[in-house]
Amino acid sequence: MTQPTPLLSVRDVRIDYASSRTTVHAVRGVGFDIYPGETVAVVGESGSGKSTTAAALVRLLPRAATVTAGSITFDGTDILAAREASVRRLLGRRIGYIPQDPTVYLNPVMRIGDQVAEVLVIHKLADRKTALISAIEALANAGIDHPEVRARQYPHELSGGQKQRVLIAIALAARPALVVADEPTSALDVTVQRHILDHIGTLTRELGAAVLLITHDLGVAADRADRILVLSQGEVVEHGTPDEILGNPQHPYTRSLIAAAPSLHTAGGTFLTRARQDVSADALSPTPLLEARDLAKTFGRTDDAPRAVDGVSLSIARGRTLSLVGESGSGKTTTARIILRLVDPTSGTVVFDGEDITQLRGERLRQLRRRIQVVYQNPFASLDPRLSVGDIIAEPLRSLKLAGRGERRARAAELVDLVALPASALARKPRELSGGQRQRVAIARALSVSPELVVLDEPVSALDVRVQSQILSLLAGLQAELGVAYLFISHDLAVVRQVSDEVGVLYHGRLVESGSTDAIFDTPQHEYTRELLAAIPRGPREPAITRGEQHS
Repeated sequence: MTQPTPLLSVRDVRIDYASSRTTVHAVRGVGFDIYPGETVAVVGESGSGKSTTAAALVRLLPRAATVTAGSITFDGTDILAAREASVRRLLGRRIGYIPQDPTVYLNPVMRIGDQVAEVLVIHKLADRKTALISAIEALANAGIDHPEVRARQYPHELSGGQKQRVLIAIALAARPALVVADEPTSALDVTVQRHILDHIGTLTRELGAAVLLITHDLGVAADRADRILVLSQGEVVEHGTPDEILGNPQHPYTRSLIAAAPSLHTAGGTFLTRARQDVSADALSPTPLLEARDLAKTFGRTDDAPRAVDGVSLSIARGRTLSLVGESGSGKTTTARIILRLVDPTSGTVVFDGEDITQLRGERLRQLRRRIQVVYQNPFASLDPRLSVGDIIAEPLRSLKLAGRGERRARAAELVDLVALPASALARKPRELSGGQRQRVAIARALSVSPELVVLDEPVSALDVRVQSQILSLLAGLQAELGVAYLFISHDLAVVRQVSDEVGVLYHGRLVESGSTDAIFDTPQHEYTRELLAAIPRGPREPAITRGEQHS
């Protein structure tokens, strides 16, 4: 029997990052093959070399990175040695790339439809008129609602999850032979995640295309991949089928990843229950800290403009966590921004510690920032690229005049250690950190002023499971110790169950169901809630050859 030829062959690739201070060996001899129709998942913690490997495959390494050894061959073309013009003809047409950060990769001054159509026009797959029609179809396939409307919008008019789906539409528009997907669903709720991964799977089956899926979500890797590669410190420490990796892991690092993954089976207790073992019942008094009453928000001035938030009422008790779940565009982030007083509601009120804060302005609003802090979904966009990590963490203390220079430095050093960053990170800039490291900096900054309420907008969506576990454990411990309350926004229902006291389900701007965490997960009442729970990745599936036989 003839041995099939790999579509992509990676051999002993080594990549270094050089700076004026040191050289970091980010990738150390990585090698693997991907065959047509196969999905290979690469998992590992932040900084393990996953995204660097993906960037090398599409010749998008930053200037500080150098490939010092190895080869990458795609369908007979040596990607590393080929001329830039030759590689450009492959990218977008034969190789689709889904990057991790839509804020960086979407052009802010181009309409969404034009950005998707551009791929087809550049590769002469369509003229401009037909390309726009195909772009709308690609947006629909990527799970974008009202694709004809979205095609005329700009990136700033879309939610984080919607922008991620635009990147997916761009990557799949030309129906490439290989899709390099770098955390393609980390910003998406589980229902859209399933839709996107199903669409990528359909492309694989129909065209014999291959997928390199880079993810920190072991559930997604096990559910979708034919083979899994585990990276640690730039090396492949283990590889095999999902059943082999999850059912019988051989390497201690793999076992630690599996142990840290949040699970819907909460045997052994959740992060909250473990953190609260020594906390008295008095410390968990359900006295409301924040109440939102009948919030509504309409964007647009026409009478028929859709409501992003439509009659949402909720309350958060001191020292407790309320999680909001729902698909991208359901109103989660808009609700949070109203509570944070970053946007005004069209109607409704927000009461914090007994005071109506809906109309606060000037100095009184500024002082409220001391009591309510936020961790944004996208750390790269929320961190000042000109400042060092130490200055970023200390900035709220300086802005609110809460500490002197020496105290600010000491507090920044303390928080860097709490969020599992090395002390050397204090002197680095955000661009020198991985996505997960930047998110930890954002969390440290929010905690610097010891707030009473922290709004966490997808705070761990960019983190690998080990760091995610550390951060969630840290947040739960701080809550138990300090009595801080959290409004936790997430699409990851396994995480939500681990950290929440109450859960609210948003759908098309409405709060369709709310209650205790156990009630929502064990006895969901609304059809949409049941759909969310049904979409959670469940574990390993059949290998590609078996799927092919089933469809023959």
